[in-house]
Amino acid sequence: MRKPKAGVVVFPGSNCDRDTLWALEKVGFETSFIWYRERDLSHYQLVVLPGGFSYGDYLRPGALASHSPVVKALSEFKGYIIGICNGFQILTEAHLLPGALTKNLSGRFICQWEDLVVEDNDTPFTNAFSKGDFVRMPIAHSDGRYIPSNENVRVVFSYLDNPNGSWQDVAAIVSQDGRVFGTMPHPERASDPLLGGTDGLKVFLSVMKALK
Repeated sequence: MRKPKAGVVVFPGSNCDRDTLWALEKVGFETSFIWYRERDLSHYQLVVLPGGFSYGDYLRPGALASHSPVVKALSEFKGYIIGICNGFQILTEAHLLPGALTKNLSGRFICQWEDLVVEDNDTPFTNAFSKGDFVRMPIAHSDGRYIPSNENVRVVFSYLDNPNGSWQDVAAIVSQDGRVFGTMPHPERASDPLLGGTDGLKVFLSVMKALK
């Protein structure tokens, strides 16, 4: 049986693209990089916007990348979408997910492992978890404080010890139709014991399960 195909977008300033590609390959995806100028996404079942500093975070994180050809093409894309850290910021700037990621209340860049709670396992990105599971993934951001645009937010992961002041302890959300997932914690950095944990691998395993 042919492997599902996943693409990892590369923007000027991306720095987690190779890590993400490796994690996707580990769970069985056929993978390739997608240059930010690409417009045709029709042969992918999953597109991932990785972490990093797209366009140097000029203006504000994700703002410039949200106007790139590949992100514009996501509005017509029918498959699954994951935005990790800067990718999550891009998805909110492009209005593919509600709300905004703002400056941490501390005003500082935070890079550390965080304990999370699985709030919703009935999604294509969390079906390998159980609701209420405690998991660990690392964060690395200055603008990770989630602020909703309305109260109708579908929360997937929440922080046990809110490190950035996010509304309702939000760490990750999914769109109402369950097709677009945004997370500030990095699942690709929690995908091998040598990295410190494997809980993040279940995010990619969940998408594989959903596609099968």
